[in-house]
Amino acid sequence: MADGQNGENGNAGEAMRDAANRARDGFAEHVMDPARRAGEAMRASGQKVADGSATIGLKIIEQAEQNSHQAFEAMREAAKAKDLTDVMRIQGEFLRQQGERSMTQAREIGELIMQFGRDAVSPLRPAGGTKPD
Repeated sequence: MADGQNGENGNAGEAMRDAANRARDGFAEHVMDPARRAGEAMRASGQKVADGSATIGLKIIEQAEQNSHQAFEAMREAAKAKDLTDVMRIQGEFLRQQGERSMTQAREIGELIMQFGRDAVSPLRPAGGTKPD
């Protein structure tokens, strides 16, 4: 009779090990793997944000340099002016051009931000997902 109990206990132990292995595999498949993929997507998204920030920073510096160059050019022109009317014309032209430049520069930065935003969230979208229109 003891032999029958050992056989039953052995089968029960094996069944418990199998159940534990299935539970571990299920946990890994349904919890650990998605968590790992989410972490990888977050890292990729963070890298895209960092890259985008650096690009925007460089673009802003480039625009500031362009604006400074144009301001000094206007000052040189004003210094060569023959009278106050000429100075006012130069200043008015500079301000008009600077306004146009500012609008263009703001649009460029806005477009960069939008593109980097789309790029940053793309790793977080499910595979095969569609982007909203």
